[in-house]
Amino acid sequence: MGIDKALPRRAAAELVGTAALVTVIVGSGIQAGVLSQDAGVQLLANALASAVGLGLLILLFSPVSGAHLNPVITLFAWWSQRRGQARLRGREVVLYLAAQLAGAVTGGLLAEAMFGRTPGVWSTQVRSAGHVLLGETVATAGLVLVVYGLDRIGRAQLAPVAVASYIGAAIWFTSSGSFANPAATVGRAFTDSLTGIAPASLPGFLTAQLLGGLLGVGLAVVLYGPPATRLSSDGLLLSDRVRGRSLSRGA
Repeated sequence: MGIDKALPRRAAAELVGTAALVTVIVGSGIQAGVLSQDAGVQLLANALASAVGLGLLILLFSPVSGAHLNPVITLFAWWSQRRGQARLRGREVVLYLAAQLAGAVTGGLLAEAMFGRTPGVWSTQVRSAGHVLLGETVATAGLVLVVYGLDRIGRAQLAPVAVASYIGAAIWFTSSGSFANPAATVGRAFTDSLTGIAPASLPGFLTAQLLGGLLGVGLAVVLYGPPATRLSSDGLLLSDRVRGRSLSRGA
């Protein structure tokens, strides 16, 4: 196999995209807390900003890296493509995960700095109750099911709207607030605000997200069948755009 010359650009897109996503989530949470003392208004503002920001980022970065912005999606993409010619290779997965994690931490610190807060302060928001972890499992499973379902029904081009809409809704209907993203969860440990999570709560949340990802895969296979050996022609998250080919085709 030849060297993928676009890999550094793809990794940079994952780093910048994940940093921007966490900046939107944390920043909108801080702003909501400043402007309103009503918990419902705060949650609504954060949910709207997070959903709109996520949709725009998927639209912007999907032609470059596939716009995973989430280790669960990267691992799922690797699993679903393991028999395809455009599959993610091991080193690419590792680089994506590292870029996402670095981006998430950067985004959390940046949001704190933008609002004149001291960057690097750990969150004190404890999120360890069993029902909260159940909610996070459900949130992550639903995300994987949406991504897989869109690809299998030939509607992957709707991912910016569909995925963003799902996350916006799940922030409200799940007890966890639908983090559904291990990298973003780590990044949110660096803000003691509405959207933060205490470091002690990270192991439980990360475990719930991985379990939710596996549950989502299982549900998707039951509902849509196993991954096809060929990839869809226009998938935003699971097609050959993952390898940045939507740009290289015209080069």
